[in-house]
Amino acid sequence: MAKEKIRLGVIGMSPGNGHPYSWSAIFNGYERGTMNSCPFPAIPDYLNKRSFPEDSLGEIGEVTHIWTQDYNLSSHIAQASKIPNVVRNLEQMLEEVDAVLLARDDAALHYDLAIPFLKASIPIFIDKPLALSVKGAQKLLAAQEYSNQIFSCTSLRFAKELQLTYNDLDHIGTVRHIEASVPKKWDTYAVHIIEPIIAQLPNRGALKDVIPFNKNGMKMCLVEWERISAYLKVTGSTPCPLQLEFFGEKGSVQKRFINAYDSFKASLQHFVLLVKGEASNVKREETLEVIEIIEKGRK
Repeated sequence: MAKEKIRLGVIGMSPGNGHPYSWSAIFNGYERGTMNSCPFPAIPDYLNKRSFPEDSLGEIGEVTHIWTQDYNLSSHIAQASKIPNVVRNLEQMLEEVDAVLLARDDAALHYDLAIPFLKASIPIFIDKPLALSVKGAQKLLAAQEYSNQIFSCTSLRFAKELQLTYNDLDHIGTVRHIEASVPKKWDTYAVHIIEPIIAQLPNRGALKDVIPFNKNGMKMCLVEWERISAYLKVTGSTPCPLQLEFFGEKGSVQKRFINAYDSFKASLQHFVLLVKGEASNVKREETLEVIEIIEKGRK
């Protein structure tokens, strides 16, 4: 399979999440008129700034099948993102795809949707967060037919603009504390600020405490590891930038998320390379630590 273009199926559609449109378009390109009528204006906005097929992942994969809970919706996504096959049930794509993109971010449904593909030994990219509890994540991981069958992360762990550079670290010194904010809901968006912290700070030490509190429709959380701490804000309907500010022994640096297309593309490319045996998976202990913070922060 190493030099072949893989066939991908995309499944699921959850409220407020346009990944079936955007992820499929990143592989297949898109039909501008139909995409402009998708219910997520940000997607055609950033797609229209790209050149296709040059900026696509079309050389390594194609989304060939789609299923969502609404056939008409599936047909619209297929037309917008040039997906040739719309199926009425998951089983119809089992024999037709090499890998699957589970594009729902409501984690409570991940297990039931993933099981047919896990049993068929098909690798699957499960949208963030993998689960809302450590027990739920372990149940999913235990259902794998082989290690690394499941890939799951927030694409923001690949966002270059959120990553500390050597110059940043030289400027601020050893990181002691992080303050991070993101709008919308804790269950689906907290992962966007937790995972980039964990991925970048391997010397944080063991997780010691998670203290959540709520105020004015916002969810706040103080997270304490052995050597660093973080103050997380998920602001609900109150607008705020998605950003992380790192405080070190000599100063601070602020990182703001601005490039959805490149982070989505990087995560999808990583999944395809993982399927081909050319990349390593996200460390399971990191995924479980992210979920542990999400679970404790929900209280």
